[in-house]
Amino acid sequence: MVIVIDPQIAGISGDMLLCSLIDLGSDKNKIIKGIQESEKFLPGSTIKKIDFQKIQKHGVESLQLILELDEDIHERKGSEIKTAILNSVNKLDLSEKAKLFAESCIDTLISSESKIHGIPEESVHFHEASSIDTLVDIVGITLALEDLGLFEEKIVCLPVSVGGGSVSFSHGTMSNPASAILEIFKNSNLIIKGNDANEELTTPTGACVLVNLAHESVRYYPSMKIESIGYGAGQKDFESFSNVLKIVRGSENHFEVDSVKILETNVDDISGEILGNLIEKIMEKGARDVSIYHGITKKGRPTNLVSVICTDDTIDEITDTLVLETGTLGIRVSDSNRFIVPRSNHNVSVTLSGKPFQVNYKKSSFKGKTDFKIEFDDLKTISNAIDKSIKETEIFLRKEIEKLEANNDHS
Repeated sequence: MVIVIDPQIAGISGDMLLCSLIDLGSDKNKIIKGIQESEKFLPGSTIKKIDFQKIQKHGVESLQLILELDEDIHERKGSEIKTAILNSVNKLDLSEKAKLFAESCIDTLISSESKIHGIPEESVHFHEASSIDTLVDIVGITLALEDLGLFEEKIVCLPVSVGGGSVSFSHGTMSNPASAILEIFKNSNLIIKGNDANEELTTPTGACVLVNLAHESVRYYPSMKIESIGYGAGQKDFESFSNVLKIVRGSENHFEVDSVKILETNVDDISGEILGNLIEKIMEKGARDVSIYHGITKKGRPTNLVSVICTDDTIDEITDTLVLETGTLGIRVSDSNRFIVPRSNHNVSVTLSGKPFQVNYKKSSFKGKTDFKIEFDDLKTISNAIDKSIKETEIFLRKEIEKLEANNDHS
């Protein structure tokens, strides 16, 4: 199964995510009861009413949180909120994964404030996040995720819309996204983007939950068969779009899907030695693959087409290398989606000719069949060390790895 979180239009907040999970199929009454039981761990705040109701958001039927509070608190220590959340998840007898998730969410929120203000985490005070709202969101989301069994599922996230303009809060006015949002996303793999909403679309609570929930960022929906959809409404209304977070649950095909960049440039005045060196340098910069094709261009001129597959995080260094090493005056860039057979990296210790070696290999699985491929650099190193051909070395290593795999399957 795969879960797709889609905040690319309306962003994400804690209550939007909670509502979308309940709309996806989580037990509403169970969530409400769990939140009400948690209320006692945060003295000074009372939940007068909590419910979820269907509403129309710009033509989209979605679920919205109805929350009425009685509290007159404008500041709380982050540690106080954390203690209340931990007491809540322990009282509710949740799984260890669920407890760790809830703790990670509030830790991320506290850590971001600590780094922004340059103070120890134990000294962090919340203003906007001081309300029991924060506990409601994190505890409620944790309960809903466990109820749906989503801690065991693959969860991916589309680019997160953060809005634009400026935002005003306890520390004054600053450009949106605010520092807390940027700090939360800084060390994650998730992608953010702005738009012309002129409002904050992603809240700190929504962001901290998201970075601890999504396994990876994707630019497009994966190839999947849709089974259920949850729509969670935000509190704000916008003229040009529905303020709704979508969560889609479905089954993936046998392939994984990702997005890569394709870099291409034609060079016609450099030697084969330079091209060979270029391949090594580009691979060292993190390219997924490099190919060079011979061809003919205008006026019958021979050329070499250099084609590189890379990702967003390596494109800058690779383009620099292409220009510096080849002297090219232009590089074409395109986006490409890939179907990838699922694979995993493994490492084993083997002894050959009385010498110990570490062998790295990739194991793939497709339609019930598994295979593995030994890293060529390891084959080359080991074959040289024992003075055997690469073919002989590979035959021996494959036998050893097959034995280990068989033993693991039976253990």
